[in-house]
Amino acid sequence: MSNTPSEPVVRRPSSVVPGAPRRAPGAFGSLVRKEAAHIFRDRKTLVVLLLMPVVQVLLFGFAIRTDVRDVRVAVVDPARDVRSRALVAELAAAPTFRVVAEYPTAAPLASLLRRGGADAAVVLPPRFAETLGRGGAAQVLIVTDNTNATYGQTVQAFLTQSLRRWERAHGGGRARVVVRPVARMRFNPTLESANLFVPGLLAFVLTIVSALMTSISIAREKETGTMEVLLVSPLRPGQIVVAKVVPYLGLAFLNAVTTLFVARVVFAVPLAGSLLLLLAECLLYVLVSLALGVLVSTRAPDQRSAMMLVLLGMMMPTMALSGFVFPIASMPDWLQPVTNVVPATWFIVIARGIMLKGVGLETLWQETLILAGMAVVLLGLSARGVKDRLE
Repeated sequence: MSNTPSEPVVRRPSSVVPGAPRRAPGAFGSLVRKEAAHIFRDRKTLVVLLLMPVVQVLLFGFAIRTDVRDVRVAVVDPARDVRSRALVAELAAAPTFRVVAEYPTAAPLASLLRRGGADAAVVLPPRFAETLGRGGAAQVLIVTDNTNATYGQTVQAFLTQSLRRWERAHGGGRARVVVRPVARMRFNPTLESANLFVPGLLAFVLTIVSALMTSISIAREKETGTMEVLLVSPLRPGQIVVAKVVPYLGLAFLNAVTTLFVARVVFAVPLAGSLLLLLAECLLYVLVSLALGVLVSTRAPDQRSAMMLVLLGMMMPTMALSGFVFPIASMPDWLQPVTNVVPATWFIVIARGIMLKGVGLETLWQETLILAGMAVVLLGLSARGVKDRLE
C-alpha cells in the first residue's frame, strides 16, 4: 500500500441553486407570446404605431415640395410701351407667376413687400422699348422677399430665366434685344439660414413644450383619482381650466424669453421690430398652445395617450404645414387651406414679420386676431370637456 496521501477532491459549485425552478424549454417562446399578446391587447397604442408611418409619409410627401408655383409678382412699368406690355403679359401668362399689382413707380413696393403682399417684384426701366430699339441693354431689377432665403433665391432664378426666355424670343432678325437682370434681396440679404429657421424653431419649441406641459395635467388628475375631487369642488369648469393654464403660462413665457435671447446672442438673428410686440405675440401663442394641450388632456384617458396625441397631432403639422421649412405656396392646392388651422402658421408669419421686416400691429393685426380667436375657442372647448366629465 502506498503511503502517498490522496489528493483532496475539489467539488465545483453546482450551477443549479437548490430550490430554484428549472428553466423550461419553452420559456423564451412563452415570453414572446406574452409580449405579443400585450401589444395586441393595447389597441390604441397598436393603432398609433401602425398609422404613424403612413401619416408621416403622406403628410411629408405632400408638404415637402421644392416646386415653385403661384409666385405673387408685382410689376413696376413706368414706360407702358409695346415692349414692356409684351413682357408683362408673358409674365402674367406663365403658370409659375401671378401678377398681383402693377405700379408706374417703385414707391409702393417697399410697403407691399413688407406686409407680405408679393413674393417678388420686377422693375422695368423708363423708355424700355426705346432702349431696346437702339440696341442698348435694358436693366431690369428683380426684388425678392428673402425671409425664406431658399425660396427667394429660387424665385429669383425663375424670374431671371423668364427674362432670358423673353429676350431670346424677341431678339430675332436685325433687332438686338438685351435684357440685363439685376437682383436685389430684401429682409435677409446675407442669406443667413438662422434668420429663416429661428422664428420657426421658436414656434415649434413653444408648441411642443406648452402643449406637453398641459396635456398631461388633467390626464394625471384622472389617473391619480384627484379629478373627482376637482369635479365636486365649488369651482366651475372654466375656472378649473384657467387654473390649470395660468402656472404654465408664466413658465412657457419664460421659455419664449430664453429662446429669443439665445437667438439674438448666439445666432445674431436681427430684431428689426418692437421687442414688446414680439413678447406679447409670444404670450398669445403660448396661450393658444396651452389651451390646445388642455383640450387634448380632457379627451385623453391617460398621460401616455395625451402625450401621443400631442406629438402626433401637433409636432408633425407644425413641422410640415406651417411654412416652417417649406413654403405653403409650393404645397398642393387642396392642402394649403389645411395649413390655416395650424396655429404655428400664423405665429411664424408674425415672428418673421417683426424680427426680419420690422412691421407692427398695423400689418399683423389679422394674424393676431386669428390667434386670439383660436385661444378663445380652444379654452371654451376645454371647459366644455371638463363640464362633460362632470356631467
